[in-house]
Amino acid sequence: MRVLSVVGNRPQFVKSAPLSVALRGRGIEEIALHTGQHYDPELSHVFFEELDLPEPDYSLDLHTAEVAPMRAGIRRAIGERSPDVVLVYGDTNSTLAGALAANDTGAPQAHVEAGLRSGDLGMPEERNRIEVDRLAAILFCPDDRAAETLAAEGVPGRREVVGDVMADATMRLAPLARERSEVLERLGLRPGGYLVATVHREANTAQPRLARIVDGLSRVEETIVFPVHPRTRAALAREGLELGPNVVAEPPLGYLDFAALASQARVILTDSGGLQKEAYWYGVPCVTMRPSTEWVDTVGLGANVLVDDDPDRIVAAAAAAALPPDLPPLYGDGHASERIAEVLVTLSA
Repeated sequence: MRVLSVVGNRPQFVKSAPLSVALRGRGIEEIALHTGQHYDPELSHVFFEELDLPEPDYSLDLHTAEVAPMRAGIRRAIGERSPDVVLVYGDTNSTLAGALAANDTGAPQAHVEAGLRSGDLGMPEERNRIEVDRLAAILFCPDDRAAETLAAEGVPGRREVVGDVMADATMRLAPLARERSEVLERLGLRPGGYLVATVHREANTAQPRLARIVDGLSRVEETIVFPVHPRTRAALAREGLELGPNVVAEPPLGYLDFAALASQARVILTDSGGLQKEAYWYGVPCVTMRPSTEWVDTVGLGANVLVDDDPDRIVAAAAAAALPPDLPPLYGDGHASERIAEVLVTLSA
């Protein structure tokens, strides 16, 4: 059994770590391809080092998020290695490029995190999810809701509810991160005594949304640690926007440092999809600076609040953020990777 795994950004590197271990444990040969969608060393190579991932068999090194060149590079790799399955993760352009390349060549495609929907077709990630799901032979769903969504849409692939591979990574690596990282000491922070913010989505790094988010963060009356994505850093400089004195701007952090920082924050403010889930697993309330989310259960349970780019709502939600008691487990039990490997093994039987 031979699997081509397509990754291109930070969350995909994290998700692929436990799954790579599970694939090897079942005797499945994994061919790793890094598209280069995240090419900044702070957002790419550092994760391979920290998560002990093998160097990719293919590094396209394209330094772009454009689908067409990634699609062509993945298609070449499929032609050279003839994988039994092309494995793609999440909702990025790398995911779409991998799915399209598999479709071009006739290789079966398996989609990890299938069936998620925010309902916002203005988001490129939402359009990517829908198209990738329609092309997938195997749909690895994080929960029953995702599987039901696919059934309602008439998506033809084989649905498998396995849980969330990000939960696998978070449950295994967060305790290790808190043990090893010295980021709180370096920044002079105490657990629960600060907030963490991330802003990186394309819509939020354009005006007027970026200025409104910066205004909201700068008016929060607590210390916010803000690891600044390269795209966001460039946009802040281009627009001449300045963060308030309460916001500690940091370069992007390695996975272990960021996990240690986020898991001990009082509140997480983000526009990331994956970090909304991680906040839930960490037991940290989340404020999401987007108009919609694909992780609707976190909002329904009161662990996550949608505030869009409204500065007043950002300030109010950050101040009031608290987790309700007795939250149920969401999105798996930390064994999604083993279930995915088991399904893939059956394909070669």
